[in-house]
Amino acid sequence: MPPHLVRRFIKPLLFLLCLVPFLSVVWRALELGGTDLGANPVEAVQDTFGQWGLRFLVITLAITPLRDWFNAPWLVMLRRMLGLFAFAYVLLHFLTWLLLDQGLYWSGILADIAKRPFITIGFAALLMLVPLAVTSTNKMMRRLGKRWKSLHRLVYLISLLAVWHYYWQVKADVREPLVYATIVAVLLGWRAFKAARRSHARTASSLGRVRDGSERA
Repeated sequence: MPPHLVRRFIKPLLFLLCLVPFLSVVWRALELGGTDLGANPVEAVQDTFGQWGLRFLVITLAITPLRDWFNAPWLVMLRRMLGLFAFAYVLLHFLTWLLLDQGLYWSGILADIAKRPFITIGFAALLMLVPLAVTSTNKMMRRLGKRWKSLHRLVYLISLLAVWHYYWQVKADVREPLVYATIVAVLLGWRAFKAARRSHARTASSLGRVRDGSERA
């Protein structure tokens, strides 16, 4: 797909689609005084934001494999937006817990963390997302150079922590967290396979040059 079509049509459409979960929560919160969100509306909002944060994180992680599998280099143009939406929804998930669930009541917050250690796992994932969001601009990419790519490899660890946080949080039905865990495992496995193949190719090329040099000598 030509880059100008991606910029003019696909990216604006994707932006609107990424807003749908947020707008849906706002609509449900306003409709009938929030009764559409169930008996515990704060928990419903918090869970919705967290689930969508994880979904966007997994989709972001899938961009490179999908590009390779379907020969669609234009997909890379969508990765930054998806990653920023992942950060936004994870941040909303955290702020809902901090402001609406806990009301900035610090003794209650500390007690909740001690009682439910999966909160620490989720907070660690959020903290790691912050530098990725801050350095997502083209200017920061140029400034950091090779370090930018190394920094953004944190997304692999973040995705594992996010899945762990979700799995630990659910009380009974762990099927959905296991689905995400499987997807993340496949995506990370593919990246490990590609890295191993590149390493093997470099080694073979180096050995070939050494052999050619020996034959000339």
